[in-house]
Amino acid sequence: MLDKKVDPRVIRTRKLLVDAFTHLTNKKDFKDITIKDITDQATVNRATFYGHFEDKYELMESAISEVIVEQVGGCLKNFNTLNKETLVNIFMLLITFQTDFEKELTSQCKRSFHSFRYVFESKIKFELEKLFQSILHNHNKNLDSESIKVGAAVLSASIFGATLDWKLNSTLSADQYIRYAIPYISGEFL
Repeated sequence: MLDKKVDPRVIRTRKLLVDAFTHLTNKKDFKDITIKDITDQATVNRATFYGHFEDKYELMESAISEVIVEQVGGCLKNFNTLNKETLVNIFMLLITFQTDFEKELTSQCKRSFHSFRYVFESKIKFELEKLFQSILHNHNKNLDSESIKVGAAVLSASIFGATLDWKLNSTLSADQYIRYAIPYISGEFL
């Protein structure tokens, strides 16, 4: 199969649109940003915008996805076994990334942070599921594909849910919290 090369103009135009969108989120609430605002800021026409994105929601998702895939996905690729230390390290990685990303996002896009939160969370969970599917598949050849999907979804939700609970409800350090959580995530108490 031949690799399809992406025209550099397409890459530049998408970058212009993402940069224009990011710039606008610093000035306006997401709900108030229009396609015209984005195209004016990017100096492209509406047809060009719609050639790349269906709407501003797809643009928002694309902008956030790129950051998460690059930063979180890249780091998660370093994990290839599933054990307690892996779970601890993933938890700590997510805590660090979430804290840094939220600081950056709220400093750049204070007005739109809440609009982005759902996309941010769903993309991180997706990256986690891909990781856990890969690990489960590579180390448990006897598991069927449905079992792997379910296991990956449960692990992803557990780890991500733990990061949210720690952030919103815990007075423990992140390291202390995950040490308490591991037996529940790993099923030791079952």
